[in-house]
Amino acid sequence: MLIATHAAYLANDKNQSATAKALGVSRETVQRHLRQAAERGLLSLDPVMPGFAIKSVASKVDGAWVKQVKEAGEEYATPPGMIIKKRSVLSGADNRVLLTWNKEDTAAQATLDIMSAALVAFKEEIPRATALLGPTYTREDLLNQFVVTDNHFGMLSWREETGADYDLRIAEQLLLDWFAAAIAQAPEAHTAILAQLGDLMHHDALESVTPAHRHVLDADSRLQKVIRVVIRTIRRIIDMLLQSHQHVHVVMASGNHDPASSAWLREMLATMYEDEPRISVDNSPSLYYAYEWGQTGLYYHHMHKRGVKDIDRTFAGMFREMFGRCRYNYGHGGHRHSDEVIETPLMIVERHQTLAAPDAHSAGGGWLSGRSAKRVTYSRQFGEVGRDVLRPEMVLGASRMQAANDNSPMEQAA
Repeated sequence: MLIATHAAYLANDKNQSATAKALGVSRETVQRHLRQAAERGLLSLDPVMPGFAIKSVASKVDGAWVKQVKEAGEEYATPPGMIIKKRSVLSGADNRVLLTWNKEDTAAQATLDIMSAALVAFKEEIPRATALLGPTYTREDLLNQFVVTDNHFGMLSWREETGADYDLRIAEQLLLDWFAAAIAQAPEAHTAILAQLGDLMHHDALESVTPAHRHVLDADSRLQKVIRVVIRTIRRIIDMLLQSHQHVHVVMASGNHDPASSAWLREMLATMYEDEPRISVDNSPSLYYAYEWGQTGLYYHHMHKRGVKDIDRTFAGMFREMFGRCRYNYGHGGHRHSDEVIETPLMIVERHQTLAAPDAHSAGGGWLSGRSAKRVTYSRQFGEVGRDVLRPEMVLGASRMQAANDNSPMEQAA
């Protein structure tokens, strides 16, 4: 085809448009064939050896040598869905630019998409009580800590394979039901801590893989949809806590499945509630978090970096001043989806179960931990003074019943 194109090109007085018309192809096709023919020496030189191509040609014109090189390629445009992540420049001895090249990536574009979805979710209208006023009476010395971990929003579990169904819809409803039930039977404490201890989301990017080791995950939905549901759910929970406590402190711990998502969620919640004096958000970039309640010290970490057996020293060292002031100290974490409690000379450390169903990896590995979440009540003077353990079967429909009671004729008349 290259020889035929060259022949037609010569027969049409080296007119590319006329050659294209004669061959019944586009002008761009003729240009491409001529470039390939030139590289193979079919235009002005003997054919080159196999595997070689002519990159430049030197000829003597009017007593001077003229070097011809290949012309630049077609104009380049960044492909849809990608953006320039890095740009490198090659310069000569005189510091003038010789060559530039770009490194493109979809991850940065994905981050922009995530932020856009998050903003949409924050603007969604949420059904709520007529007023978000605090309770008329609370016990000033008590704090209710609501511990949830490893909820894995966006994970897909099939009952026949894992023993229980789980998807984005189930995850949202289950967490709302749990908080409705847990709040209803909790003491009338002054402060609530929403202790979300990591892996709230099952995957952290458009690809359904773990961020660090690229393990393939069973995903239920598109990432942007997961983000919207997560933000909607957390907003509802915070509203529920605000109506039952005078102050709400939010801990959104970073997990191994969602390090990026937990970061932007912390920052957005801190910004969203910055004018609400009854809400505080721990937006520390650290993987370790703490809260001081009188003589009671509370510490949080997902436990993917430090485990139950050695995290007490890390907590005491990182928060040494607070640790020194507190007589009762408690560390909390998740990650392994199972309960374990250890009392050390420094503190009581507890790892918590999850409400989420097991995924295929857990079921296949034979990890058969139970499913639960806990409300733990602390006194300013005496440390832990009570707790409730609520399992998924115990809370089904609690949030719907609460909504029905809030909208009852008696409530409306009041």
